[in-house]
Amino acid sequence: MRRVTLFVNGSPRNGKVVAVYGTLSDLLSVASSKLGIKATSVYNGKGGLIDDIALIRDDDVLFVCEGEPFIDPQTDINPPEALTGSHSDWITLNVGGRCFTTTRSTLVSKEPDSMLARMFKDKDAWGNKRDHRGAFLIDRSPEYFEPILNYLRHGQLIVNDGINLLGVLEEARFFGIDSLIEHLEVAIKNSQPAEDHSPISRKEFVRFLLATSTKSELRCQGLNFSGADLSRLDLRYINFKMANLSRCNLAHANLCCANLERADLSGSVLDCANLQGVKMLCSNAEGASLKGCNFEDPSGLKANLEGANLKGVDMEGSQMTGINLRVATLKNAKLKNCNLRGATLAGTDLENCDLSGCDLQEANLRGSNVKGAIFEEMLTPLHMSQSVR
Repeated sequence: MRRVTLFVNGSPRNGKVVAVYGTLSDLLSVASSKLGIKATSVYNGKGGLIDDIALIRDDDVLFVCEGEPFIDPQTDINPPEALTGSHSDWITLNVGGRCFTTTRSTLVSKEPDSMLARMFKDKDAWGNKRDHRGAFLIDRSPEYFEPILNYLRHGQLIVNDGINLLGVLEEARFFGIDSLIEHLEVAIKNSQPAEDHSPISRKEFVRFLLATSTKSELRCQGLNFSGADLSRLDLRYINFKMANLSRCNLAHANLCCANLERADLSGSVLDCANLQGVKMLCSNAEGASLKGCNFEDPSGLKANLEGANLKGVDMEGSQMTGINLRVATLKNAKLKNCNLRGATLAGTDLENCDLSGCDLQEANLRGSNVKGAIFEEMLTPLHMSQSVR
């Protein structure tokens, strides 16, 4: 790609650096847009009419006309340095021991406000030291500087494999290449692996279980198992705190002493699961099915579901002796034929709950809401001292 400096015919000021591509008509169209005129012809610095795009060389200084004859911008025969292409001077930079040769125009034109442009805009304006070959010494990383120099040459960000984009970004910030900084930030963001929030499958979890010692405590806190089939697995003592287990199949699973505190079990199936000593404080099991579950531990360890959301759950036929359901919500739940002996239901919301056929002997229902609850076919009498309506 070639670059040229365009001036309005007869004027040595307010030039525009543009890329040369396509045909001469394309160049005239770009010149019209950049200079705000209706360009019809192009002359070189000596007044020669250019009628073929192939005649234009890199870093040429051209004058654009609207049909009028060529006007020499200077009265004397020697045009100023700005028009003879002082920016075409070849210079060599020694960056961290590696030499780069380029033109002054490359360093100045694209980013005129950058550090490199200020350093090399005027000859000998920069008083830094040179090496024995005359190359300007710059104490920076050459592998990170190379993509910056190439960007100034052709305007494209190209970084070879194995080069850290963060290193190139730091160099771009150091040299003040603002437009390149934006490109690099986007490239770095796109190169980051996307966060994977997809649910863990049964196959992945079984592989994880098999690779872990039975004596190790598995920490699955906050993981996403949504919709997974974990039925009939041995999940004893696993920490599922705040995990997403919504719509999971946990039927016949062994969750003895598992920690399900604040876990999302909404819509899950836990039929016939072993839930001895389980911790489900403040968990959300709304709409879940827990038919025939066993919460009763012969050793006396009680399951704790305090503050859990159990709206609309089906727990028919479950063994829940001594279970702690304090201030839990069981609105519209089905607890038919459940064993709730010695259960703590203080402050529990049992509105419209079906408790027919339940054994509530010695259960604590003080402060519970039993509005609309069904107590038919109770195995043992329910004393008023157990409940305050």
